[in-house]
Amino acid sequence: QMQLAESGGGLVQTGESLTLSCVASGHTLSTSTMAWFRQAPGKEREFVGRLSWDNTYGYYANSVLGRFTISRDNAQNTVWLQMNNLKPEDTAIYYCAAGFGIEPAKYDYWGQGTQVTVSS
Repeated sequence: QMQLAESGGGLVQTGESLTLSCVASGHTLSTSTMAWFRQAPGKEREFVGRLSWDNTYGYYANSVLGRFTISRDNAQNTVWLQMNNLKPEDTAIYYCAAGFGIEPAKYDYWGQGTQVTVSS
């Protein structure tokens, strides 16, 4: 069974950048689509982006397109979320997940989340 652990969250100011990491253990992530989701207080968990197992296909929510980039190194069992030009509305708990599609229900494995706070 795959365990996922996110790290790298923190408090940043508007316009700054942050990189989140997600390390898998217990099972290789090399055959999984990996995605990032986020959940702000009082809101539903929303899709941020996903990357195919072979690094060839990335898909992002319109709200982060052009600002966020997902990358992965299957040999290191690690996925990253590079976030640039952060905005206050990006404030949320960020989760990595293994599965497919853009719906949270399609993802079987989740990390515990890491908090990102963007101050104005």
